[in-house]
Amino acid sequence: MKNHVLLFVIALSSILTFGQKKTNGTVYIDHPAIKTVEAMTKAFVAGDSTKVASYLAEDFKSYNGVSTNTNQKGQDKGAFAGSAKFWHNNIDYFSIERTKGAYPDAIEYKKDNDKDEIWVQTWEDLKGVHKKTGVKFDMPTHKLFVVNKNNKIQTIINYSNESIFDEVRSSFVNRTNGKIYNHHDNINTVRKLNYAFENGDLETTMSYYSDDATFSNINMEFGESQTKAETKANWKKFLDDYEIVSIDMIGYPDYLEYEMGNGREVLSWWNYHLIRKSDKKKITLPMHFSNSFDVDGKIVFEMGYYSPTLLNAK
Repeated sequence: MKNHVLLFVIALSSILTFGQKKTNGTVYIDHPAIKTVEAMTKAFVAGDSTKVASYLAEDFKSYNGVSTNTNQKGQDKGAFAGSAKFWHNNIDYFSIERTKGAYPDAIEYKKDNDKDEIWVQTWEDLKGVHKKTGVKFDMPTHKLFVVNKNNKIQTIINYSNESIFDEVRSSFVNRTNGKIYNHHDNINTVRKLNYAFENGDLETTMSYYSDDATFSNINMEFGESQTKAETKANWKKFLDDYEIVSIDMIGYPDYLEYEMGNGREVLSWWNYHLIRKSDKKKITLPMHFSNSFDVDGKIVFEMGYYSPTLLNAK
């Protein structure tokens, strides 16, 4: 009896759950409103302001969906249509295309839709290169369109990350971003660690790096790195396989102290003069290092640039 009661309760719960659902219109994958929206977008990319305007209602408004302004007036028909020419004239390789795997929806709501409006939602990728600054646009956008019963676009609400425009605006003038030093204690650190390595003093070499320092080089996969312990083992093997005749600094290191992000970076260039112990072959290995420092003067990240082909040359 208990089992029968349990089954009855489960069945009743399912009926009630499904009974709570209500439809509020129809979603279309193909609709005249979608064709209007995509035709307008094509004209916009082409910079054809007149054609763009032909798809818009007289009282058209465009709004920024991510703006913090709670009293937006919106962009009217003339301003929006005119912006098509602005984009076309200022952006090379300009395109707006469906995001891969996405397609627009046309939604015809039943409730509160006495004007017979259609909502079209799109997911697209906007791409191009700003002609003046060289800033690259490659951003996803989501737009909502309200299309009236005359198949004219009444409203556009645009959702996109606008930080790219900050970079464009900042790039119109020359700006400094900190100082470059040719003498600094962080430069001294990079010199000391290289010369400690030249003398086979691996413990001293590693002492200039923080405990959680990470290491990468141009021959590794992007984003791949090694720990301090892994690097120490690799460098020990290097000392076992190669005799270091000398390590010579090329030119002088630069220490860059950035304002943005409070970064600290030493760039240095070296020639490693080596003898491969297995066959006594003499090798000169150019090296370039980019070392990131913390506020206490410890190296927290190292990026190395060198050719392994030279090390393995016959």
